[in-house]
Amino acid sequence: MNIQEKIRNQVTANTVVLYMKGTPQSPQCGFSDAMVQLLKACGVNNVTSVDVLADPEIRDGIKAYGSWPTIPQLYIKGEFVGGADIVREMYEQGELQKLIQSALE
Repeated sequence: MNIQEKIRNQVTANTVVLYMKGTPQSPQCGFSDAMVQLLKACGVNNVTSVDVLADPEIRDGIKAYGSWPTIPQLYIKGEFVGGADIVREMYEQGELQKLIQSALE
């Protein structure tokens, strides 16, 4: 299985997947921490997280997979939602809460 297949399996097998630096319990950058806090504020307690610092192949592969140059990256039901700025904006507009609620139903 190549790295793109591995990522595809991760995002399709789990409802909410966050590619981040560190873990939800110990984020290694402010943007990753902010994403974890936004997800918690939306009621997501069991996010599937992937620490890109632990796997350089995933770190490079996720950027290509989502056609997005930065980390963190959020996927819901297999679809790329966005990076830190987009997700924060969606939260402020109430869109993230609706998206997560419908995904978890």
